[in-house]
Amino acid sequence: MGRFHRHDDGTVHIHEHGDHPHSHDHGDHSGYDTGSQRIDVLESIFAENDVRADYNRKAFESNGIRALNLMSSPGSGKTTVLAATLDELAGEFAVGVIEGDIATDLDAAKLGGRGAQISLLNTGNGFGGECHLDAPMVNRALQGLDLAGLDLVIIENVGNLVCPAEFDVGEHAKAMVYSVTEGDDKPLKYPVMFRAVDVVLLNKIDLVPHLDVDVDNYIAHVHEVNPTATILPVSARTGDGMPAWFGWLRRFVAAPVG
Repeated sequence: MGRFHRHDDGTVHIHEHGDHPHSHDHGDHSGYDTGSQRIDVLESIFAENDVRADYNRKAFESNGIRALNLMSSPGSGKTTVLAATLDELAGEFAVGVIEGDIATDLDAAKLGGRGAQISLLNTGNGFGGECHLDAPMVNRALQGLDLAGLDLVIIENVGNLVCPAEFDVGEHAKAMVYSVTEGDDKPLKYPVMFRAVDVVLLNKIDLVPHLDVDVDNYIAHVHEVNPTATILPVSARTGDGMPAWFGWLRRFVAAPVG
């Protein structure tokens, strides 16, 4: 099956390269004529995902848990942000983490010993792997957590700027980490994720003096795509700006469940 995505109105679009060679005549798009059946299948996949997402959400809410889907591209500093967050919240909230990676337990190991329950979820099979977490995967990972004893579950999604935002996994909010090293054009080039999130952590601001960047441009481009997003400039490495993130998270956990 080819690559696909779902638009904001719920329609599904598929790029199916198996139907036509890359050298085809661009005036002939007959390869798309049989796409309706595939779209029906993909809509069924999304529908099943949404059913499982509702199941996950009910599991969280029946245990009084707030759930956060944390997303980013690879190398943005998402795990470093999460490690600092666990250190800050230790003893204040009981936190569970679903750690999503295509392979290895490297990030799960970094988060160990910080007072949180960790449930590792590898999406790979040795030959690749899913570029995102979906609701059925998260449902399986919940079996590794004692939900009755938790206040907050943070789902660290697979590093990717496209697919993770398209799948509801049962979370109550979406957050993303966006590094200044990625360039200020990413909200415009990858609007689906930036449009989907409630809060953006603009990370690695300690590097701004060493880079040709303008933080105001980053913020303006995020707000061009998502005018209501909360944007928090931070450095997970130095701690600069992190209290604002911790405050946002405390308010999130304190909000009514359900």
